[in-house]
Amino acid sequence: MDVKLPKLGEGADSGVVVNIFVKEGDTVAKGQAILELENEKAVAAIPSTAAGTVAAVYIKGGDRVGVGQKLISVTESGAAPAAPKAPERKTAATAASEPELEPEVPDDEEVQTAEPVASPSVRKMARELGIDLRKVRGSQTGGRIIVGDLRNYIQRLIALAAKAKSASGSVAMRPTIADQLDFSQWGPVTKKTMTPLRQVIARRMTESWSSVARVTQFDEADFTTLNELRKKFGAAYEKIGVKLTLTPLILTAVVETLKKHPMFNSSLDEVANEIVIKEYFHLGIAVDTEQGLMVPVIRDVDKKSVLDLARELEQLAQKTRDRKISGDDMKGGTFTISNQGAIGGGHFTPIVNKPEVAILGLGRGAMKPVVRDGKVEARMMTPLALSYDHRVLDGANAARFMADLVKAIESFGANAVELGKA
Repeated sequence: MDVKLPKLGEGADSGVVVNIFVKEGDTVAKGQAILELENEKAVAAIPSTAAGTVAAVYIKGGDRVGVGQKLISVTESGAAPAAPKAPERKTAATAASEPELEPEVPDDEEVQTAEPVASPSVRKMARELGIDLRKVRGSQTGGRIIVGDLRNYIQRLIALAAKAKSASGSVAMRPTIADQLDFSQWGPVTKKTMTPLRQVIARRMTESWSSVARVTQFDEADFTTLNELRKKFGAAYEKIGVKLTLTPLILTAVVETLKKHPMFNSSLDEVANEIVIKEYFHLGIAVDTEQGLMVPVIRDVDKKSVLDLARELEQLAQKTRDRKISGDDMKGGTFTISNQGAIGGGHFTPIVNKPEVAILGLGRGAMKPVVRDGKVEARMMTPLALSYDHRVLDGANAARFMADLVKAIESFGANAVELGKA
């Protein structure tokens, strides 16, 4: 029996083999992990769908495999392994005859091949639109096709066309062999292959840069109060095994501001020309790892206390650095925060984490002289950078958002941090 790569989740159809746990002759149980696959910034274990003896292993470390591709063959005790089939090769004539745009059909379903069932009016509409009804899936009893099915079919074609256009645009932007330089002609060099994670980061950053009309709004906030609260209650948090950092306080201030400015918690549907305002607050936190930047998502921030956020942040950050985080843990974010304060640096321009429309960057805080109530005081001032998609938001929106965020940070109450009162 062949064990094939199962569906990996929404929007994922392939991955790179990181580790292989079995070899020919090994005995495997159903559900036992046979390899680790890296996809969408995450590493996931792939289980065997059959039990028996490994007869053949078709992949090796570093291979990119797609959904439905054979991974291993498994035979029951005493059964002879089946000879692997040679991969089907497409001739140039066959490839040229295939249509460029076909609606994607799930593996467990089949498009009608017999005479489709539809009313005369639907058939007339299909003829006028140039649609082959045999390629349309009927939603009614017996596979009967209605107008809504034609509409769904057309929408799928439009989505595929947009996807193909985007892909062709990406290809056009890729450097060619002629663009490559031999840097060794000027001195010694060391070459390092880009990891799959770094390739994903590069692709997504390029997509964001080329498609989002990004503007960055700068400001600074007085973090003196937040630092005092962290120091005051830090010991109490440590007694219950939780480290109190500034991040859960920042999350709380950001979600309070997002509630006042919901457009910053939205996404742009470029196909429907609609702005999708989300009524939930799932905030992404950029985490620096040895493999590269990863952005796990804290869900329902508005429903969690500072203690809850501190505990979850600590656990999630460790999982991220250990590469034990799943792809689903990094999806569904509505707004992202990138905090470089612990590393250093001041103002910077973070890139919007598409399909979100805004991202907040925080730099390293520094003691500065500030005039308060007519007196000069030393205060911990922290640079803020809000990058946003100008297609959705205007400069005035960003200025108001930043003003309210600064106010939320500088007026942060102790009740939100004190244990038992949050």
